[in-house]
Amino acid sequence: MLGVLFVVWWIGWAIAPLHPDDWWLENILVGIGLPLLFITARWFVFSRTSYFLAFFFLCLHTLGAHYTYSEVPMDAWFKSVTGTSTEEVFGWERNQFDRIIHFLYGFLITWPYRELYFHLVVPRNVVLGYLAPVSFVLATSAIYELIEWAAAEVFGNELGAAFLGTQGDVWDAHKDIYMAMVGSLCCLAIVLGIRLRTGRDLQEEWGTGGVIRRP
Repeated sequence: MLGVLFVVWWIGWAIAPLHPDDWWLENILVGIGLPLLFITARWFVFSRTSYFLAFFFLCLHTLGAHYTYSEVPMDAWFKSVTGTSTEEVFGWERNQFDRIIHFLYGFLITWPYRELYFHLVVPRNVVLGYLAPVSFVLATSAIYELIEWAAAEVFGNELGAAFLGTQGDVWDAHKDIYMAMVGSLCCLAIVLGIRLRTGRDLQEEWGTGGVIRRP
């Protein structure tokens, strides 16, 4: 069901993208991520929660690809709802859509990654169960920033600038990686809170295929 909904969503936002060349580059992530979810299901099926989180992230990424991240009219949408701008409310002087998505990448992907970690890694380590997801988010975020840099070097001009989306901030890549890390830590804080309250680690339970209870 989520796959069908995403295809409909993707087709809708594939119509008349703001920068068609950049749209193709941005959709490389979808072209890799979506097939992986189907292929990996032959060996490991994620929980419904994980599939929904991945679906939600890909939907947001598709929205960003339609406009390019730096040109998503987030401020206009916010103003149409609240009657005021994001700069007046939050003090934002730039389009923060990319920062929000990087944060959500860490927040949303940490959950399914932990399920996969507990499925693949034996023997399992409680500390690594929290450290590995953050490391994964940091590593993949850094790789993505390197891909953006390489694309800007190769394509240059307007296409490279649209894909890079720094908006004049020389520390853009560093801040994006930082936001992804913060998102991952926020997710892990929720995971730890559930564990302390219930004695259960939901991702470990799913990854190992059984219910694990601790005092």
